[in-house]
Amino acid sequence: MVNTREQQFQSKPFFCRIYGDYALFTDPATKGGGEKYTYSLPTFEALRGIISAAYWKPTLEYIIDEVKVLNPIRSQTKGILVPLNKGGQDRYYYTYLSDVAYGVKFHFEWNMARKDLDKDRDEIKHTQILLRSLERGGRRDIFLGTRECLGYIERLRREEYEALASPYEGQQLDFGTAFHSFNYPKSEEKGESLTANFDRVQLINGILSFRRPEDTEIHHAVTDYQIPDLAGDSIETADETLHQPEYREE
Repeated sequence: MVNTREQQFQSKPFFCRIYGDYALFTDPATKGGGEKYTYSLPTFEALRGIISAAYWKPTLEYIIDEVKVLNPIRSQTKGILVPLNKGGQDRYYYTYLSDVAYGVKFHFEWNMARKDLDKDRDEIKHTQILLRSLERGGRRDIFLGTRECLGYIERLRREEYEALASPYEGQQLDFGTAFHSFNYPKSEEKGESLTANFDRVQLINGILSFRRPEDTEIHHAVTDYQIPDLAGDSIETADETLHQPEYREE
């Protein structure tokens, strides 16, 4: 499938369910002073990280299309003992979301900055690996915003996703402007900045639809960022991954 706006390849949509006892999608404005407070909804960046934990290669870029809220939004504050540099402990207060569950719709595109990986742009094989990874609960541990919030992921079919009900159907809720995502430098040249994107968050009929990172309302250059040096010849191709025992058809 080709995106006519940019003539950019887009995969077919994928669907999954993400859930867990707790989540902490930290509002960056609350990080100081020994407290962290969660956003009411997961961010584009957090969901992209969760999907990447299920399966990722530098050949791909995940785009989150929308998230459906499946459980009522509830928060819970916990006191956390944090070790100090000079010994001793201090009590910090973190506010988490509790009993979270989301349906997620997403797709992948090719990372056009990695021309050295153009031979690995095999939609069918990457799709097979991604679907099998989702069916197995991901390739790596799933964390809902932070490491202490263990999560779970499972594959959904389109009809299963569309049948999911939200407690916020028939409502339109505005959560203001919130962090959306990061834009990472596309090359190893110095001077390119890591950019933080912010956008308006509206939950309509239980669904938060995401704009693409480049289409968000606010872009803020954070700092120079050195991208990791991942040589193309050191990266396992989709064909090599697909032939591993865990991905073979049973």
